[in-house]
Amino acid sequence: MPTAKKRPATLGALKRGGWKSVSVREELRKNLIEKLEKGETLFPGIVGYDDTVIPQLTNAILAGQDIILLGERGQAKSRLIRAMVNLLDEEIPIVAGSEVNDDPLAPISRYALDQIEQLGDETPIDWIERDRRYGEKLATPDISIADLIGDVDPIRVAEGRYLSDELAIHYGLIPRTNRGIFCINELPDLAERIQVGLFNLMEERDVQIKGYRVRLPLDMLVIASANPEDYTNRGRIITPLKDRYGAQIRTHYPRQMAQEIAIMESERSRFPETDSRGRVPQYMKEIVAEFTALARKHPEINQRSGVSVRVSIANYETVIANALRRAIRGGEEHTSVRVSDLPAMVASTMGKVELESVEEGREGRILEDITKRAISNVFERRFNIREFDRLIAQFEEGTGLEAGSDVPSEAYAKALTGFTGFNEALRKLDVGEDPSAVAAAMEFVLEGLHLNRRLNRDRVEGRYRYRA
Repeated sequence: MPTAKKRPATLGALKRGGWKSVSVREELRKNLIEKLEKGETLFPGIVGYDDTVIPQLTNAILAGQDIILLGERGQAKSRLIRAMVNLLDEEIPIVAGSEVNDDPLAPISRYALDQIEQLGDETPIDWIERDRRYGEKLATPDISIADLIGDVDPIRVAEGRYLSDELAIHYGLIPRTNRGIFCINELPDLAERIQVGLFNLMEERDVQIKGYRVRLPLDMLVIASANPEDYTNRGRIITPLKDRYGAQIRTHYPRQMAQEIAIMESERSRFPETDSRGRVPQYMKEIVAEFTALARKHPEINQRSGVSVRVSIANYETVIANALRRAIRGGEEHTSVRVSDLPAMVASTMGKVELESVEEGREGRILEDITKRAISNVFERRFNIREFDRLIAQFEEGTGLEAGSDVPSEAYAKALTGFTGFNEALRKLDVGEDPSAVAAAMEFVLEGLHLNRRLNRDRVEGRYRYRA
C-alpha cells in the first residue's frame, strides 16, 4: 500500500504506480485468506462464536455472498458487521470530489466520467480509509427510497440543470457506500415497498430516480441484521429480497459461563478509582452470569425478545457501583462485591427484560427468585453442603451473625474469629487476608446455607440475621 507521502495524487501517477483495482468481494476474500494463513484472530473482541457463527461468516465471505445475521437483541450482530470493516484494505483511491467513491480506473458516475474526459491523466485522486467505506442505516418505517438511493436535488435544478441530468441527483446512503460495506439493521422494519426498491440494487445494480433510469454498477457487500421476533410482530423480510441474500447466519447468546463473564469484563464501563478500589470475586461474577442464563430460560420472561448480554454487563456494573458506594460511605480503602449487593441489579434489569405477566409487583419477585437460584446454583457447584456441618453446629449452639450491604468489612473479619467453620470454605475460595474479601465470602456461604435450608434468615432493620 502506498505511504501517505508517496501515494499517487493524479490518475496518471496511479497508472504508473501499477495500481490494480479489485472488487470489494475480492478485496475481502484476499485479506481474509491472508489472516487465515497467518492464524490471526478474524474478529477481535467477539466472544463465543469461534465454532458457530464465525465459520459460517467466513464461508459467506469466501463465497462472495451478501449476508443476513439473524438473532435476538444483544447478540453482537452489529459489532460483528462493523468488525468486517477490518477486512478491507487500509485505503483506496477515488476520483477527487466523487460522491460515490468512483474508482479512477473504472468510473461509474457522470461526474467522474466528465472529470477524466476533461483532465485525462491529470485528474486529481483522493485516498479514503477503510472506516469511510462502511455505511449503516437502522431500518424505520419512515425511511424513503430517497434516503437509501437518492433523489433529484432541487438546488441543482435551480442552478440550471435538467431533471434528466445525472448531475442533478443527490445520491443516498447506498451509492455513497460504493466500493464498501453497507448494512441495514433490523431489516424487517423496512417498509415492503422500500424492500422492493433494493431488488435491482442487489442483482442488476440499476437505480431508478424520479422516473428516469441511471445505471450505476455499484460494487458493495450488502449485509442485514434482523430479530426473529420481528417477522411476526413488526414486519417481515419479503421473500424475493431474502432470496437475494446468499447466506443467513443465526447468532446466539453465550453458551458457556466463561464466555458470558469474558464479555462482562471486556464491555463494562471502567473508571480508574473503581478498578483500584474494587474487587469482584470469581464466584460473584459467576452469580451475575448465572442470573442472565436463568433469565433466558424463565417461563415468565418473554424469550422471543431475548435476554441480552447487556443485562449481564449492566448488572455487573451495578453491583460494582453498589460496592464502591458502600466503601465510600464507610471510609474503606478496598471493597469486594458481596451477595448483599445483588438486589441493586433490579434497577439495571427491569428495562431490559419483557415479562409475560403484568401483575403489579410481580416483576420484583421474579427477579428475586432468579437471583436466589443463581446464588444457589453457584454455591452448589463449589461446595458440598456436608462441608459445613461444623459451622452449622456452631449456629445451633445459639450464635447468630448479622450481614448486609451496610455492614463494614471489619465487622465480618471480627466475627470470623468466633466461627472456625468458615475456614475451609474461605480457603477454597482463595480469600486471603483482605477484610473485604472475607466479608464477601462469608456472605456467599451464609446465603448458600440459607437457600439450602440449613440456616434461617431474619430481616432486622435493613440487615439480615442468620441463625440456626
